[in-house]
Amino acid sequence: MKQTILISNVTIVNYDQECIGDLFIREGKIEQIGQALQVEADVHIDGTSKNWIVMPGFIDMHIHGSAGFDMMDATEEALRGISRSLLKEGTTSYLPTTITQAVEAIEAALKNVSTFVNNEDEAEVLGVHVEGPYISTKWAGAQPVEHITEPSVEQFLNWQQLSGNRIKQVTVAPEISGGFEFVQVMSKEGIVVSIGHSDANSEEVEKAVQLGAKQATHLYNQMRPFHHREPGVVGSVLMEDRMQVEIIVDYIHSHTRAVNFAYRLKGAEEIILITDAMRAKGLEYGDYDLGGQTVHVTEKGAHLSSGALAGSILTMDQAVRNMKLSTNCSWKELVSMSSTNAAKQLGLSHKGYIGEGYDADLVILDMELNVQKTICRGNIVFEN
Repeated sequence: MKQTILISNVTIVNYDQECIGDLFIREGKIEQIGQALQVEADVHIDGTSKNWIVMPGFIDMHIHGSAGFDMMDATEEALRGISRSLLKEGTTSYLPTTITQAVEAIEAALKNVSTFVNNEDEAEVLGVHVEGPYISTKWAGAQPVEHITEPSVEQFLNWQQLSGNRIKQVTVAPEISGGFEFVQVMSKEGIVVSIGHSDANSEEVEKAVQLGAKQATHLYNQMRPFHHREPGVVGSVLMEDRMQVEIIVDYIHSHTRAVNFAYRLKGAEEIILITDAMRAKGLEYGDYDLGGQTVHVTEKGAHLSSGALAGSILTMDQAVRNMKLSTNCSWKELVSMSSTNAAKQLGLSHKGYIGEGYDADLVILDMELNVQKTICRGNIVFEN
């Protein structure tokens, strides 16, 4: 039996409403929401005079690693390490993300996820985001060019089988040979197709969207930039209402004004905050590995020797604070961008919202949006 939890006198924030009230959690689910609930609970979290805000737990759709671990380590220990490390930043579920690598390395990582079952005290693995190897060599960034290949529907469907049907998102450059067919097939398979590491022009982006692409990977980064005579990937996805855009709001991958620009064009309903973090997140500055490459991590971010950005060391709570700082958006809008939009993209009817019957995935924050407590599937897994 899980503990019952009563959270009282807090501001409950969803993408569509906010109110001061109480929450009662039983068996990992939100059972009751109301004012001055009269219920017996094993644990009582009282927010009186603390000005606490409760939001749905953050969902990170794009993260490679954290705390010294990487998805591509292809071990149970790595997934457990990542899952535990994310709790302090308010992340309650995520998509561990692969990188362009040798086929054997990608397949080992996918097989590892197929048998992985989370413990009660871990952020939940929702599935896998496959980033590459079907991308443009021109916009490889930190993806090893020697392993980039043309899209293969047959290979990818085999990978889906190896993963135990856990691949939920794929980043692809639709303009490369075989790209459009791949976009169409994977969209019909129910996988979120995200345009990224791509040199597509505006017509090619539009065609990909018509075939089912509905997201853009780390907006602005490693994609054909905007030009007034050819909007490229950047301009096209910003103007396309059917597209969500991932943004890494660390002020390294995107200038604060570029973040605000995207917010003004897309609105909070079409932005997904991600970290794209690598294994150095939460550790000291120094040299680390990403896909067999040395990454130099300093106060200026994570870079390859070539100078290319190689993921981030961003936390989701910092991304949320930065988004608020850049745009002065509302708490409700922050919920959309940190949780609800991702849940909708992934077709999760039980996450990304604080409602009766939903998973008790919650983050309790102070007024400065610092994490005070994280509750994952009804378990208090982090307390500041």
